[in-house]
Order: sequence, then C-alpha cells, then structure tokens
Amino acid sequence: QVQLVESGGGSVQVGGSLTLSCVASGITYSRACMAWFRQAPGKERLAVAAIEAGGSTRYSEPVKGRFTISRDNAKNILNLQMNNLKPEDTAMYYCAAKDDACNVWTWQHKYTTWGQGTQVTVSP
Repeated sequence: QVQLVESGGGSVQVGGSLTLSCVASGITYSRACMAWFRQAPGKERLAVAAIEAGGSTRYSEPVKGRFTISRDNAKNILNLQMNNLKPEDTAMYYCAAKDDACNVWTWQHKYTTWGQGTQVTVSP
C-alpha cells in the first residue's frame, strides 16, 4: 500500500520553530523526488520545498533561509525544519512524492502520492 503519513504540526508563536516529518511506505522512496506543499484557508496549494533522491534541494522564495528540507533514505523519512515562523506560514502542510526528478517540482499535478496533511498554526 502506497502511503505518506505526516506528523509534527502544531501551534507556535511568531519566531518559533517546528519540525514536520513524513514517513513513506509502498514507494521506491530512495529514487523519488519528495516535496512539501502547503495550503492556507481559501487559497491554492503551493509548493514549499523539494529534495532530490541525491539530496539536492529547492525552496520557494517565502521560506528560503528559514526552512530546511531533508530526507533519510534508509528510514524512508522526509523532514521539514521550520524556523522563524511567521503568521503567513499558517497552513495545512502536505508531503508528496513523484517517481522522477524534481525538475518541475512546483507542479503539484506531477506528484502521484500525497499525505493527509498536518496543520501548522502560527500566532502573533
């Protein structure tokens, strides 16, 4: 069974930190492009960060310098370390996987597997 399960969301104050995790099963994790997307209420789902099988990373402009994506191919785990959180980071965060490179990593329709999401809320 192909599955992505996120955890680690919660409520923090501005400037705080959270680490999201995503455990993958049923996919060839070591070859997959893995990514985090987020969706705020009433807004479209947008790409946050992606990481190639070999470890190369990509970030959207709003999170550059604050978020760090990482992966453990031995444990099939994807992480997103989020520092200096802002109210505009409030959203449901989703883990996603696709079976090729991260060339067009922001195109959500390219991803074949999605998690159920974990909520992040940042309060002033």
